Amino acid sequence: MTTPEPTPEPRPEPSPGSTPEQSYADRVFRSPLGIASGVFLLVLAAVFAGDAMLRGEGRTPWLALAGLVLAVPLIVAFTIRPAVYANDRRLRIRNPFRSVTLPWASVADVRAGYSSEVFTQEGDKYQLWAVPVSLRQRKKAARRAARASQDDPHGRTSVTADVRQSAARTAPTDQTVADLRELAERHAGSPEAQGEPRVRWAYEIIAPAVVGLLLLVVLGATG
Repeated sequence: MTTPEPTPEPRPEPSPGSTPEQSYADRVFRSPLGIASGVFLLVLAAVFAGDAMLRGEGRTPWLALAGLVLAVPLIVAFTIRPAVYANDRRLRIRNPFRSVTLPWASVADVRAGYSSEVFTQEGDKYQLWAVPVSLRQRKKAARRAARASQDDPHGRTSVTADVRQSAARTAPTDQTVADLRELAERHAGSPEAQGEPRVRWAYEIIAPAVVGLLLLVVLGATG
């Protein structure tokens, strides 16, 4: 007697007005150099503070502990925490001490000068800590564009192209900004991309840093 094979359950057909869930998957932009620097600094802080707490005398272990409580959240805030998340509905910016959620309809422009910034329709400006500008990489990209223009007999490559022309400016930061600007322009009119900006302070970073600072102040005042 043979066992009948299980019949797969029928999958519901998506409605005409529905959007596939995977279209809302986040694209994440982070700084690999910043993360590597943060890990290195955390290891360094742990080694020095651990040595002071194990071998120190008097109030030295307490000072080392307070310094570690203060330093760890600050290192995490400025190196590991920054990130930019973008999908079809909104842009979410995670900076050192706060997170900002911007529906695409509220975004007026994304620019990269000496820093990467996003501007809202109300005129507010938020810096993208996770997308640092490297003038060195920008100069290298300009040199590559100049060499390409010399090899282009028809002059299709512009040496003076601005950030909006991503084909001519290949610096990583400029390309990221161009991608974010394209997402904003493409989805600003989408019904799912409407709404007001939301800001949330990173109390999980601020609270331990304040505790560490208070411990240092108390230890210093009672010394």
